[in-house]
Amino acid sequence: SMPPVMAFNMGSLGFLTPFSFQDFKGQVTQVLEGNAGLLLRYRLKCVICRKDSQMSKIPHVKQIQRSHSTIQSKTHMLVFNEVVVDRGQSPYLCNIDLYVEGKLVTTVQGDGLIISTPTGSTAYAVAAGASMVHPNVPAIVITPICPHSLSFRPVVVPAGVEIKIMVSPEARNSAWVSLDGRNRQEIFEGDSVRITTAQYPVPSVCAKDQMDDWFESLAECLHWNVRKPQKPMPTLIDSPSTNSLTGNSDSSS
Repeated sequence: SMPPVMAFNMGSLGFLTPFSFQDFKGQVTQVLEGNAGLLLRYRLKCVICRKDSQMSKIPHVKQIQRSHSTIQSKTHMLVFNEVVVDRGQSPYLCNIDLYVEGKLVTTVQGDGLIISTPTGSTAYAVAAGASMVHPNVPAIVITPICPHSLSFRPVVVPAGVEIKIMVSPEARNSAWVSLDGRNRQEIFEGDSVRITTAQYPVPSVCAKDQMDDWFESLAECLHWNVRKPQKPMPTLIDSPSTNSLTGNSDSSS
């Protein structure tokens, strides 16, 4: 579990950092006095199970605890944005099997797969074509990376389900997994990456409220729906075609 996090923008984008550092003393005082809201951001629990390990025999990833005797720190992680499985340096397509709640859903052939939280839906996932999901929505976003198929679109599944990714037996190469862009590891046939919603979210302090902060970040950081505004329709009095029909044009006079 984590205490509430108050995030200040001291970088370039600032999508997850709604507070300005210029007036940090006054803003911290407001939060300490209780004048702030909280947004619970979901995380993912990711466990990498090697072939023939004891963890691969546990029915559901929720039952795998960090205190398990065979667990290493790099194989049991909490993820804030996304888990990415890709083809690494191989020139061949990534060929991986996707399971949801123990059932084979599809085989992914492409550059890889992104499993993201709602918070991570506006990161790597949206760059790969996923929908933007509000962080308060209990869900997991599954997004293919450059799939070799015209019909493979991103999908959203309920929070709490187990997602398992394995290298297909027919694959020409292994795959690589990275957790929030770190702890990159190679997975081989027989290994599995098991993912579900973590028990403990990250409480984030809101600058305004849950909705205003998110839509303001979309508009300011990602320039969401920014376009040149459409001009209004001309009125009948000012329309050149109307003037010519009524005989009010300069040529008729």
